[in-house]
Amino acid sequence: MFVDEVKIHARAGRGGRGCVAFLREAFRPKGGPIGGDGGRGGHIILRADHDVSDLTDLYFAPRLKAEDGGHGLGKGMNGKAGRDLVVRVPCGTLVWRLPEPVAPAESQTAPGERVIQAAGAGQALEVDLAAAEEPAPAPQPSEDEPARARHELVADLTEHGQEVILCRGGRGGLGNRHFATARHQAPRFAQPGEPGEEGRFLLELRLIADIGLVGYPNAGKSTLLRAVSRAQPKVADYPFTTLHPHVGVVERPDWRRLTVCDIPGLIEGAHDNVGLGHAFLRHIRRCKALAIVLDMAGCDGREPWDDYANLLRELELYDPDLVARPRVVLANKMDEPAAAENLAEFRRRHPEVEPLPVAVAFDEGLEAMLAAFDRLVFGSETAA
Repeated sequence: MFVDEVKIHARAGRGGRGCVAFLREAFRPKGGPIGGDGGRGGHIILRADHDVSDLTDLYFAPRLKAEDGGHGLGKGMNGKAGRDLVVRVPCGTLVWRLPEPVAPAESQTAPGERVIQAAGAGQALEVDLAAAEEPAPAPQPSEDEPARARHELVADLTEHGQEVILCRGGRGGLGNRHFATARHQAPRFAQPGEPGEEGRFLLELRLIADIGLVGYPNAGKSTLLRAVSRAQPKVADYPFTTLHPHVGVVERPDWRRLTVCDIPGLIEGAHDNVGLGHAFLRHIRRCKALAIVLDMAGCDGREPWDDYANLLRELELYDPDLVARPRVVLANKMDEPAAAENLAEFRRRHPEVEPLPVAVAFDEGLEAMLAAFDRLVFGSETAA
């Protein structure tokens, strides 16, 4: 199970209350107030960890509650601070603050309506349909609208060990010793602890990788990832075999590493969230470069030059910055009979593009492809 988006409710710990106490010792019958302060409540802290791959843990435990602070004690002893709750999240997690839910307003009868109360417990509502006008529905934000346009961005956790305090614990109350004055030397009151911060949040994971594989379903992206790394995405001869993103690590001869992200296949209208397009496209927004994988044999009845134009259009409509990034075009399935003729036609229709012919199912053309990846990410090829 892969979870890349989850809503949580977080509440920090409440501060402990101050103590009302007086010093009582031998030969000091009126020692004065000596109540201790309450301890602060525990914070809720999010920490980025590269050993965590997704948000599954928070999906099954979406309510976070930190420990409350201890109450103050006599003899000036302060209560202990509440233990902080540290939650590990994957690197690349964005934290959005959700608005508080609006409580439904009390029902009021509109013009043309009359409430009929019977002698018993039941009641009925009589509505004059001729006089009543149907109210216009309030505009609701679209579910396809990006979260950044609707919510407040709290943090973007991209580095290992990076932390953010999601909710701060409440301050502990002061003991009665703080309220002693010359005129009021024995105060019998203290402060209560303050409540901790509370809120609803949306955690969104955007994978961090060097190369993002983009293409239509059944273009060979998962086969490519298995061929160059130890990642094991599912591979089959039907579309949408890949249902969630996979990241593989490519070891190069000079001890450098490449991370490659394979996202599920895109279809026409992905920028409008058709086929869960937003859920897939957001994982390539952090990639340094893109690799557009084309089925040059046209096994699913599509033309590769049309696929290339459609993919660029979907990327531009979703985020224009994606089209401006460095990219390489991979002409996959060159082992098929129709691939060579389609490659020549592709070059004629797109002379500005020089695709790399590969057949990843038979490990053909992989070295040239990895050399192109090195140029895109490192600026130079890897030394053998």
